[in-house]
Amino acid sequence: MVAERADAGGRGAGTRPPGVRMIGVAIPIPDPHGALLQRKRASFGDPLAGAIPTHITLLPPTEVDAAALGAVEAHLRAIARTERPFRIRLRGSGTFRPVSPVVFVALAEGIGGCERLQARVLSGPLDRPLDYPYHPHVTIAHHLPDDVMDRAFKDLAGYAADFDVWGFSLYVHGGDGVWRPQHDYVFGSGSAAP
Repeated sequence: MVAERADAGGRGAGTRPPGVRMIGVAIPIPDPHGALLQRKRASFGDPLAGAIPTHITLLPPTEVDAAALGAVEAHLRAIARTERPFRIRLRGSGTFRPVSPVVFVALAEGIGGCERLQARVLSGPLDRPLDYPYHPHVTIAHHLPDDVMDRAFKDLAGYAADFDVWGFSLYVHGGDGVWRPQHDYVFGSGSAAP
């Protein structure tokens, strides 16, 4: 979810050491926007479309010891408790090519809120280096043939959606390769709903 690889080390879900979980933190894109973008991603033939809910990444795939999950969840609750909702405006498409084979829907508003939230998430028990500078976006095509990437870029060039961010979610990468939300962290309350 959260990123487009099986995990940060390139291993599949079944080859992680015992007691290690692959997690990610992201802002889920609410329906109808999330479902529509997931269908679009599937229409481009992206095999990850069904395994990754539509989202804006805050923490890319990160291996954590299962025993550390309590500290991670407390960290995320503390962040959510002091944050407030902010507006996201999605407008048009973009790409990271040739650096990375990704086509995405771009943020026209809400970048600062995402950057602030991402910096807070990547602290404490989740402090880690990133492979690339943070650039909030919604992936719609990844590692596909160039002509398909071009089509995805053109198809979403006029896309527009607005929504308020209510919080963020903790996701876990399952043994079947699917990213599933485990807890939602609601701004202002810090509450985590299973």
